[in-house]
Amino acid sequence: MKQVVWLGTSRTDLAAFPKDARRDAGYQLNKIQHGEEPNDWKPMPTIAHGAREIRIREASGAFRVIYVANFADCIYVLHAFQKKTQKTDFQDIHLARERFKSIKAIS
Repeated sequence: MKQVVWLGTSRTDLAAFPKDARRDAGYQLNKIQHGEEPNDWKPMPTIAHGAREIRIREASGAFRVIYVANFADCIYVLHAFQKKTQKTDFQDIHLARERFKSIKAIS
């Protein structure tokens, strides 16, 4: 089972999700830890090769968790946020890119 590594404020940000969205995000991350695909995801090549976005839709809104799982031992959670528009905000993409660069610096 891969370890989840939270970058920046991603863990705190996910913890601020409403209860149902938080529970679903945890379930989806657990699936990834066990080598399975999340229920609803899309690739995020604008952030990095191998970056993916878990898409969570709840009554209270749309939530996203951006992660990279193509490293042997870890799943890196780059960013977690509530999506307010159809298009992902540039600031969210930029923040995830910067956090991905920090992985490359440690590797």
